[in-house]
Amino acid sequence: GPQKPRIDGAAEAKLVALACSTPPDGRERWTLDLLADRMVRLRYVDGPVSGQTVRRVLKKTSSSPG
Repeated sequence: GPQKPRIDGAAEAKLVALACSTPPDGRERWTLDLLADRMVRLRYVDGPVSGQTVRRVLKKTSSSPG
């Protein structure tokens, strides 16, 4: 089937920065779906991204456990 868009190193860094930034108005914190949606809108990635993908990236890149 078609390749799912890959989140490369640059997009990963942007995603992490995004997750650490102030969440959108009216939101207490970022959700995985919100992050995925924002990444697509900001063109960090080429194509749709799922919240699961976002979760995997954040889990992989978080240096501190917990």
